[in-house]
Amino acid sequence: MKTRPILKNKIYLYLTEFFAGMSVMAVELGASRLLAPYFSSSQIVWTIIIGTIMIAMALGNIYGGKKADKNPDPDRLYIRIIIAAIWIAAIPVLGKYIIILIAGLLIFSINSNFLVIAAFAACMVVFVFPLFLLGTVTPSLVKYSVDSLDDSGKTVGYLNASNTIGSIIGTFVPTFISIPAVGTSITFLIFAGILMALSLVYFFSGRDSKRHGKTLIISSILYVVCCIFGHNNSFAFWQKDLTFEGESVYNYLQVSENDRRVILSTNVLFGVQSIYLKQDGLTGMYYDYAMAAPYMAGAKNSDNSKVLILGMGTGTYATQCNRYFSNLTFRGVEIDEKITALARRYFDLSEDIPVETYDGRAYLAALDEDEKYDIIMVDAYQDITIPFQMSSVEFFTMVREHLTDNGVMVVNMNMRGRTEGSINDYLQDTISSVFDNVYTVDVMGSTNRELFASNNPDMIKLFDEGTKAEENEELKDMMKTVRAGLIQYEAGDLILTDDKAPVELLGMKVIDDIIRDQVSYYKEIYEEKGISGLIDSF
Repeated sequence: MKTRPILKNKIYLYLTEFFAGMSVMAVELGASRLLAPYFSSSQIVWTIIIGTIMIAMALGNIYGGKKADKNPDPDRLYIRIIIAAIWIAAIPVLGKYIIILIAGLLIFSINSNFLVIAAFAACMVVFVFPLFLLGTVTPSLVKYSVDSLDDSGKTVGYLNASNTIGSIIGTFVPTFISIPAVGTSITFLIFAGILMALSLVYFFSGRDSKRHGKTLIISSILYVVCCIFGHNNSFAFWQKDLTFEGESVYNYLQVSENDRRVILSTNVLFGVQSIYLKQDGLTGMYYDYAMAAPYMAGAKNSDNSKVLILGMGTGTYATQCNRYFSNLTFRGVEIDEKITALARRYFDLSEDIPVETYDGRAYLAALDEDEKYDIIMVDAYQDITIPFQMSSVEFFTMVREHLTDNGVMVVNMNMRGRTEGSINDYLQDTISSVFDNVYTVDVMGSTNRELFASNNPDMIKLFDEGTKAEENEELKDMMKTVRAGLIQYEAGDLILTDDKAPVELLGMKVIDDIIRDQVSYYKEIYEEKGISGLIDSF
């Protein structure tokens, strides 16, 4: 086997293993951020990403080993690394268009498990090939670096250690440095550039670098082109009038607005997370329905009632309550500090309302036992599901322990399932196992459902008394609407616990129902008039 001088002391082989491992993990994390705006960042999507990447790496290991035995030429490995680098660099340019195309095709052809099938198809098309090529690195390097059986164990150990250390760094750097600082697209370009540089150094280290001259020139040009056209971080590329689009450690974030309202979304395909109406007055949305909680807690007649909001988001609930209740003091908890910054900037969240950057459950756990609230609002949906640790018996027990005697918990459930055994059935049964009195009301014109829970048997009596005494006619009429829709919930046995809370699968079933409803009209057009009729309908 003919080798270049750069490989004689094996250090460059270890560096190759190091950067290959680092790039694999960086692409995996980048994949989660590229898919999240379209398919969510749930455990389901993560499972698909990890599974497809492991498939790619396994196949790459097999292929790389066979090729190394058949033709042990290091040039072939570094050509494969260049191809992987160009593919990775092209992901920011083409990836989001491919994902939308796949989602658009599948949404009209499947009736269930859309998230699973679409995310899996997108991963297979966009990410499998470059990671398959990077999977050939380890078996190839073993072939090139093992000189004899006497030191084969040590050499393979060093290679694996190099790969593992690279993977560790490739895990932390995108999450905590590159993605928050420069975004997902440029993160892909950075790690593609590292692989390109690694290969170019290898080829230019020998006297016969002209042998692959055309390949190196073309690949370098392609990489530069990807850098020029791939630095745009816009995931909603079809929208040109966004007020803000960016990323945080936890979320893809999109703010849009018009003369009437401001909208926050963390997913470009499935609805919105917060809506703020600029004019004073009621919105008709779930924030208005949730304002029944202060009446149920008797807060209307109190000099100072305390409200804790877990999942503060853009603070619309606190802002809305502030307009109508002068005797409430608020504290919000929001895990994503960038959302809080957007709330202050675009959603008119008062600087007087403190917001703690914390996980909601962890915040409750850190509170003193005697710190109580009259109202605790739980609005912790992330993307299209609720964090499992904020859906269990154990969590709602913690909420109950931090309520006053007349205290009320209000939970916003933003995916109202129609079928028996939906995620809301599980949440309602779980809450009913903790609280003595549970009532629900569906928000008209949306998929939201508000749930009110308390151990005070007089919560509805207090609500009626507070509504009757309300002087604001608009708000009084809103509370009458809530009262007309209130239903006392009859508990079942669908209980979520810390040990077992399949909220992602339950949420996915609701999403399937929502998608089926939303696209049924267009499916009918497609079946009757074909693709031309579908295009004309838009």
